[in-house]
Amino acid sequence: MNWKEQYKSFLWILGFFLFAYFIPTGNEKFNNAIFEAFSLAKWYAQEHVLLCLVPAFFIAGVISVFVSQAAVIKYFGAKAKKWLAYLVASVSGTILAVCSCTVLPLFSGIHKRGAGLGPAIAFLYSGPAINILAIILTARILGFELGIARVIGAVVFSIVIGLIMSFIYRKEEKAKKDEQLSLPEPEETRPIWKTAFHFFVLVAILVFANWGKPDTTEGFWYFIYTNNWLITGLFGLAFAFSLIFILKLNKFYVITGSIIVIASVIIFSNNPIISFTVSVVILTIILSISKGEPNEWMGESWGFAKQILPLLGAGVLVAGFLLGAPSSSNGIIPNEWISNFVGGNSVFSNFFASIVGAFMYFATLTEVPILQGLINNGMGKGPALALLLAGPALSLPNMLVIRSVIGTQKTIVYVTLVVVMATTSGLIFGAL
Repeated sequence: MNWKEQYKSFLWILGFFLFAYFIPTGNEKFNNAIFEAFSLAKWYAQEHVLLCLVPAFFIAGVISVFVSQAAVIKYFGAKAKKWLAYLVASVSGTILAVCSCTVLPLFSGIHKRGAGLGPAIAFLYSGPAINILAIILTARILGFELGIARVIGAVVFSIVIGLIMSFIYRKEEKAKKDEQLSLPEPEETRPIWKTAFHFFVLVAILVFANWGKPDTTEGFWYFIYTNNWLITGLFGLAFAFSLIFILKLNKFYVITGSIIVIASVIIFSNNPIISFTVSVVILTIILSISKGEPNEWMGESWGFAKQILPLLGAGVLVAGFLLGAPSSSNGIIPNEWISNFVGGNSVFSNFFASIVGAFMYFATLTEVPILQGLINNGMGKGPALALLLAGPALSLPNMLVIRSVIGTQKTIVYVTLVVVMATTSGLIFGAL
């Protein structure tokens, strides 16, 4: 036996043994951190996976199968006008109410279809950073100035970071550009408006199924919140229409599935998540037994799920262990440390807020109440903006998945740029 080839396995075994041998199970702080890790994982599974990630996987599958490579290249690739590519990418978050993890399958989809690194990175950042609901909530709860600063910072961030990434890896991008320019223009198998309609319906389902509760009990936003499942159901009917008349799926399958879903809505009227789950299961079955593009759609969606979910699970556990669940924030790192370190407007406080925001997980809109609590405990307005600009766009689970898509080096560069720019923005905003 060649022992030189076995050293990696030996080191893994030795490392696990030492970890198990010295694990401080009798330490109350360690035990609480373990509890927090699983609490975060439970919260994430209950509140985020089914309603956010599952629709996002199907949307990513649509991008991979139904959005032609030519269309992606037209708006995000080498053949696109730079100003148009970055403009579309930088404002995409206003219609995609997604978090740093939900945007990952969408980013992976457009990157896979040939989008340039710069526009793809701009899309990756802007998706969770500037969704319209978060901006409105930030302005209403944390103040108009912070809301406006978040909008400006996020749009500028996405464009600048995308341009810097594109410049750093310009040789790779030039090779991709030359390859794309040599490709012939493929014929579109389906009018773009049909694909756009199908995509829009799925995005609408994602948005309205996750509509957050506003801070008032009246007005337009509260009306949507109280009727979000009714609106989601109406878009569900539009989705069934799209499956039949746009994707040409078997009418009997779709109509039968729709009847089952409607029946579940009537039976479980007090728990719409059950009906949502039933609809996902039925859609999965129909796509799996179909042929052609629908079956490919299911395959691509499943491929994204297999790639992303294990990394997210590991990242969520680590983030919970270090920083705790959103309801308590009682991880291995003491909560008071964070509050003490982000007061004032020093370079360190802004940098620390950026680092904490980058590694901590924020679901869509949850960053606002968390930040409100930190501000009430003495957090400066500069570090508050730094956390807002770094937090929603990054998280430890998010980094693990990005690494699997674009590689370790590009991920490190991307994370570094976000942290540095968030720190700088916080310093400027805090000094104003």
